[in-house]
Amino acid sequence: MTAGRLLLGATPLGRPEDASARLREALASADVVAAEDTRRVRTLAGALDVRITGRVVSLFDQNEAARVPALIDDIAGGATVLAVSDAGMPLISDPGYRLVTAAVAAGLPVSCLPGPSAVTTALAVSGLPADRFCFEGFAPRRDGARRSWLATLAAEPRTVIFFESPRRLADCLRDAAEVLGGDRAAVVCRELTKTHEEVRRGGLAELAEWAADGVLGEITVVLAGATPVADLDTLVGEVLVLTDDGMGVKDACARVIAAHPGAPSRRELYQAVLAARD
Repeated sequence: MTAGRLLLGATPLGRPEDASARLREALASADVVAAEDTRRVRTLAGALDVRITGRVVSLFDQNEAARVPALIDDIAGGATVLAVSDAGMPLISDPGYRLVTAAVAAGLPVSCLPGPSAVTTALAVSGLPADRFCFEGFAPRRDGARRSWLATLAAEPRTVIFFESPRRLADCLRDAAEVLGGDRAAVVCRELTKTHEEVRRGGLAELAEWAADGVLGEITVVLAGATPVADLDTLVGEVLVLTDDGMGVKDACARVIAAHPGAPSRRELYQAVLAARD
């Protein structure tokens, strides 16, 4: 018998019409639909006017390990298993990782039906640099652990994306302002793609004040990367190399500063170069 396959299906964050044609087809044809919440996947299918003909089973954090062996047996026996989370891409702070790793270990085909993801959606609308970024999952729940985690982001140059509970958002933003600085830019995305979508941009202190009155809905936070801090002695050395080749001090300072984001002012570098030459 030919082995089946595991499909990972991205589901809409809020609007059913964001579902892909491939997801609609898979919901209708899969032999097994493994859903984080079986009621929600049936509701989604109804909104899409799709009839699920396969077996529907639950697959959530607490039962995934127990479910995996039977699902792997189904795939090995020729079944197509479609795994979906409540919203967005499976595995991204959602169930599915154990199932995928077991399928890969068993040499079974794994494919993805791409589509909505709160991570990339928030990054796209944030207006923050998107060329390099990292995803941190959910922020730690406890104050001490959260502050320690924030401290690891103090020098992170990439844009950071993480999820937070609306109940803890105000405390998280307040801690972030204290640990990372109130002026560090961030964006809070609430209810992405839904009717009451809201995107708030500002410094961490400003956003913490906004959230203090309470916030509802699904929350994704996008945090600006840390501004690199250039070492003054290193910059002076680069200027001296240029001046030794015949460039004027002012022009050399201007070139070095332009090449180093986070460099000191041109005047500060100029004075440091003069001091080094004395």
